[in-house]
Amino acid sequence: MKDGVNGVALGVFIFFFLAVTVVGFMAARWRKAENEASLDEWGLGGRSFGTWVTWFLLGGDLYTAYTFVAVPAAIYAAGAAGFFAVPYTILVYPLIFTFLPRLWSVSHKHGYVTTSDFVRGRFGSKGLSLAVAVTGILATMPYIALQLVGIQAVLDVMGVGGGENTSWFVKDLPLLIAFAVLAAYTYSSGLRAPALIAFVKDGLIYLVILVAIIYIPIKLGGFHDIFASAQEKFAGPPGGKPTGALAPARSGQWGYATLALGSALALFMYPHSITATLSSRSRNVIRRNTTILPLYSLMLGLLALLGFMAIAAGVKVDNGQLAIPQLFENMFPDWFAGVAFAAIGIGALVPAAIMSIAAANLFTRNIYKDFLKPDATPAQETKVSKTVSLLVKVGALAFVLTMDKTVAINFQLLGGIWILQTMPALVGGLFTRWFHRWALLAGWAVGMVYGTAAAYGVASPTQAHFGGSSKEIPGLGEIGYIGLTAFVLNVVVTVVLTFVLNAVKAPAGVDETSPGDYTADAGDPGVKAQLPPATAGAPGGH
Repeated sequence: MKDGVNGVALGVFIFFFLAVTVVGFMAARWRKAENEASLDEWGLGGRSFGTWVTWFLLGGDLYTAYTFVAVPAAIYAAGAAGFFAVPYTILVYPLIFTFLPRLWSVSHKHGYVTTSDFVRGRFGSKGLSLAVAVTGILATMPYIALQLVGIQAVLDVMGVGGGENTSWFVKDLPLLIAFAVLAAYTYSSGLRAPALIAFVKDGLIYLVILVAIIYIPIKLGGFHDIFASAQEKFAGPPGGKPTGALAPARSGQWGYATLALGSALALFMYPHSITATLSSRSRNVIRRNTTILPLYSLMLGLLALLGFMAIAAGVKVDNGQLAIPQLFENMFPDWFAGVAFAAIGIGALVPAAIMSIAAANLFTRNIYKDFLKPDATPAQETKVSKTVSLLVKVGALAFVLTMDKTVAINFQLLGGIWILQTMPALVGGLFTRWFHRWALLAGWAVGMVYGTAAAYGVASPTQAHFGGSSKEIPGLGEIGYIGLTAFVLNVVVTVVLTFVLNAVKAPAGVDETSPGDYTADAGDPGVKAQLPPATAGAPGGH
């Protein structure tokens, strides 16, 4: 690690940070609507984004600082097991092709802003809707924190914030400034800010990866030498235990496969993924995006190789999340290291903004309006959502400043276990009304309790609890992803109780949707006429 502050890299980083800040505030005037006092406008960008804006928004949403920092860091620490992120992003797109257009259609027809809105309307259950909303907020918080950890990792490598003896305020001041700017333009511009910034973010990321995948191997002697260095490190000392592997060991294949499948099922259950989806202007925009988003998976595969390159370059860090920023610092000229750091930093700002908006929308529509103020006006909803988006960021910032940064990824994985338990209600509800609302709620509760308890019992060298997301699968004796095991239990309980509750004719709730709602498009007759007053004026069909 270089001593002191890298002035050139810091200057380039500040330039790009200021540029996206200006773009973020200017976004308030982009496609400005006549009536901005509604969640459709602030929280969904007026439901007006076309194919390319949606593609960049979803890419900025899904490929985050976690992608740039934590995925190659996992490979740096343990080898190819960290590549699970590549197959799960390949698996997810055929899955979402089957249900996201249906969700978009019914949401557009009825003015739903969140997944909980749909669940409430489909099953006539505010309790089930509340469960989905609370789960979404809980799962999102550590995800936002992870983005701030990514920014802090970049600042640490650039030498910003002083040494270990510096006061906490001075040390964390740069992160506090970045947080304040993010909070300000999100409050001002809503979803339009990350939508515009995503163009800059993704352009920088593609540029950095293309340069890195060519330039760094040349400096290190080629991929043969890179893989040889990784193999030597993972083999461990003579007579010692291996520390990793270039390919998952046979004993780890269940863990690898279940983690990839479970992560694929969970990805589009996250509120921020749905928020970006519902901002699209038509059903076909969603269908087209599911066919071109796999381009990001190619990028992710190349990005993951940086973990091996960090080993070959001799990067030594106590916190694996610093490995890739440190690799860039060591290998690139200072000016291009600044570009790379900006890509990571902006790669944290975009998803953090979308996540905070999504969590705020859940609170406003499915807690504040459903339980606290049913007669809330569209203007009041928007004001509450803006305020809550700030509080969500404050909570994530408090996590980053007060807890061990090295465990942030484990809490994000716990969030994945939780959010997967909303899939039966959301995806199941898109295709059938057979599931009983009480059975879905009971299945959700079983999945949440089992998943949390199982994760609590997992230890790691740095944590006594919540040290990972894999544990022995009951009945199989293999190590697998806790989230998928909890999901299976969830589904079994839901199906069994549905049979029982339907047999005793328990009240099933009122379904406010109809079969035609799930294939409706923006231009279909009567679609806008059925929107609630809060969204009737939104330019969703333009």
